[in-house]
Amino acid sequence: MAKKNSYFSDFITMVNFSCQAAECLQQSLRHFNPKTLAEQRKVMHEIEHAEDEVKHQMLKRLAKEFVTPIDREDIIQLANELDNVTDKIEDILIRMYMYNIQEVLPAAIDFSDVIADCCKALQHAMQEFPNFQKSTVLHQAVVDVNNMEEKGDAIYIDAVRALYEQGSDPIKMLVWSELFDKLEDCCDTCEHVADLMEMIAMKNS
Repeated sequence: MAKKNSYFSDFITMVNFSCQAAECLQQSLRHFNPKTLAEQRKVMHEIEHAEDEVKHQMLKRLAKEFVTPIDREDIIQLANELDNVTDKIEDILIRMYMYNIQEVLPAAIDFSDVIADCCKALQHAMQEFPNFQKSTVLHQAVVDVNNMEEKGDAIYIDAVRALYEQGSDPIKMLVWSELFDKLEDCCDTCEHVADLMEMIAMKNS
């Protein structure tokens, strides 16, 4: 039974790292200081690296085991999608460092709040996932992730619209258009994980 549950425990551990990454991004943008961005990137990368280790150990174990609680392909896909969440959150700070961002737009801070909420909703869903055959709240937890993603879409549309309305600086428009794309992609990736969980639950129920 321990082996059966170990994959689910790993999934929960991975999404916990995603929540840490989202909180790191949120705090970095709320209290933005370009002089500390390199250090914040280091902290973020340590979170991402720790999650990678969990995934690598999981896949290493998977290669040796014959009986798994869900299909091997689903385990691999879910692990990769969870890893993508943290990778994409980390990419925000990387891009901000690369583009030498000196000031954060308010919409980006709002976006970081939604990403943090999205990850928390995903965390709740993942905590229910080991009991997917009996859980009465997993579906609602997945819906909650989807609702957070829709909030991200709304911020994205308004933020890009405002950017082009103000449009006096073409470099600022180019850079922030890409950053808003990346922020919106974080929410989309959380939704992909939640939708995959629901698909796996339906397939195995």
